[in-house]
Amino acid sequence: MGAGGWPAIIRRMSTSPTPPVSWSADAVERFARDVGGSVRADAWGPAIALGADALPDGPFAAPLSDLGLLAVTGEEAAKFLHAQLTNDVEHLDAGVVRWAGWCTAKGRLLSTFRYWRDASAILLTVSRPLAAAQAKRLSMFVLRTKAKVADASDAHAVFGLAGEPAAQAAARAFGLAVPGADASTSAGGAHLAGLPPLPGAAPLSRWLLVVPADAAGRAWTSLAAAATPVSGAAWRRTEVLAGIPRIVPGTVELFVPQMLNFESVDGVNFRKGCYPGQEVVARSQYLGKLKRRMFVAHGDGAPPEPGSDVVSAAGDEPCGQVVLAAPDGAGGFDVLFESQVAAVEAGTVFAGGRPLALGALPYALKAID
Repeated sequence: MGAGGWPAIIRRMSTSPTPPVSWSADAVERFARDVGGSVRADAWGPAIALGADALPDGPFAAPLSDLGLLAVTGEEAAKFLHAQLTNDVEHLDAGVVRWAGWCTAKGRLLSTFRYWRDASAILLTVSRPLAAAQAKRLSMFVLRTKAKVADASDAHAVFGLAGEPAAQAAARAFGLAVPGADASTSAGGAHLAGLPPLPGAAPLSRWLLVVPADAAGRAWTSLAAAATPVSGAAWRRTEVLAGIPRIVPGTVELFVPQMLNFESVDGVNFRKGCYPGQEVVARSQYLGKLKRRMFVAHGDGAPPEPGSDVVSAAGDEPCGQVVLAAPDGAGGFDVLFESQVAAVEAGTVFAGGRPLALGALPYALKAID
């Protein structure tokens, strides 16, 4: 950590005369050094290594440089996204937060988003390494629609918060109210968006804080004074334990939404109009029992790579792929993986040659009609 620990870092940041005006790769590197960390780029994205990979007791916070942001503006922004995403956007009220996927014509997920709207735009969090390419690809479908898609990742910094004290600190710093799990509040370009809680004996509420890039230092000063700083990898573990998939470069076009339980976390609306891949997604829902699902498990050693094979005990043929994985801070990892249901029911499955001990998802799987 260096001399002086967090108090010295907070003092140094609060008196910095030149706050970052963007959240570019160079700015993230400088920010990481300022707060006593470093950027650790891997297959999941450029996460900031800071504090511990283990999750502490009590409130904690992490800068999330591996998450980017898309902004869709214009009077027909909602209409445009409604025709592209798996969830309802046209009837999205201010203050509501939802999950959605974006699929190919074959129903395979290109991305997953957490999205909400403020007075000027619909905002979608996305894997940072995918943000620029996906903004460009989405823009190709705008055509005559009065909408504009922009990669807003460099203009905003994203933080993950767990525990009420962390959320209250962010709210005080930016004049926000603290929203619930599927709600958001916005003021002055800053946003708090509620997430599913971290499961456990006492579930811990979680949020995303999105602020203008030049407010990143002010945000972290407030958060570090109220919560334990943790690494981006530790935050990714909260996503795993909450059972929510995130598509990254290694998993693009691998999965139909139901393979990742996306309908069970309300990421798919089966009553809305058409979108790319809608027929495939609907057939998966209505033509019998789904044969592939996403599971949560624990293993020993380093986390496996996204998209790497999961193999059954019965043979060497892959039965699934890794979706999201993170270190547990104690020499093991937690993982979300997609697999043939029959292979999991038949016995132990393996990732990177290591057996996976199945855990319990924190939500019930919705029945396939």
